[in-house]
Amino acid sequence: MNIIIIEDEKPAARLLQRKVEKMGLQVNQLLHSVEESINWFNANTHPDLIFLDIQLSDGLSFEIFETIDIKSAVIFTTAYDEYALRAFKLNSIDYLLKPIDEDDLKIAVNKFKARNMSAPNLSLDFEMIKKMLINPVERNYKKRFTIKMGQQLKMINIEEVECFYSENKGTYLHTIDNRNYLLDVTLEQLETELDPKDFYRVSRKFIVPMKGIKEIQIYSNSRLKVILPTYKEDEVIVARERVNDFKEWLG
Repeated sequence: MNIIIIEDEKPAARLLQRKVEKMGLQVNQLLHSVEESINWFNANTHPDLIFLDIQLSDGLSFEIFETIDIKSAVIFTTAYDEYALRAFKLNSIDYLLKPIDEDDLKIAVNKFKARNMSAPNLSLDFEMIKKMLINPVERNYKKRFTIKMGQQLKMINIEEVECFYSENKGTYLHTIDNRNYLLDVTLEQLETELDPKDFYRVSRKFIVPMKGIKEIQIYSNSRLKVILPTYKEDEVIVARERVNDFKEWLG
């Protein structure tokens, strides 16, 4: 199987390459920009499968398809939130959210293998997808949480949240007045309910609001440590594979 990866962040491209090759597959080429990709496609046989980042350093990857008639199957890789990707779901388009989980990668590749190789998924409306991602429909994100406390209900506004964290299979909300409240949702569910402009999942354990960050420190192994005003129960570490996205989120 001929596979290429188009990803502007070279460390992320190499990491995905290692994950793909760990599955016993061979990645034949790494490309990092729209211009480089167009030049490569003009000079080479098109691959069976492309792992394609949506946002490249010199523009959206859709520009490649506007220039080149590519006859390959595509699995998109992206940091866009899941809600913005509803167009992908509606059109049965394969995509992987960054940071890419190995189990999700295996599922996507197996779906590709099961599909008829003579009919790859290039019957895609790229213009529709581009508009969907650039101008997503306005969404009403979570503004407050209702917490059950014995026989009473407590309302906590989103502005009072210092972080969300998981512990012992439970999900907790930590407030700016240094209190913890157990929620009946998972961090995965919270990710879809919180405004991605204001909240970021720095690791499998923590979601933090931009306004709640007191300080950011350099940590070991190319990671970052987030200091919050009152939460001191555990270190809030930005996972290594999320550091670049986290910096972009901070602006």
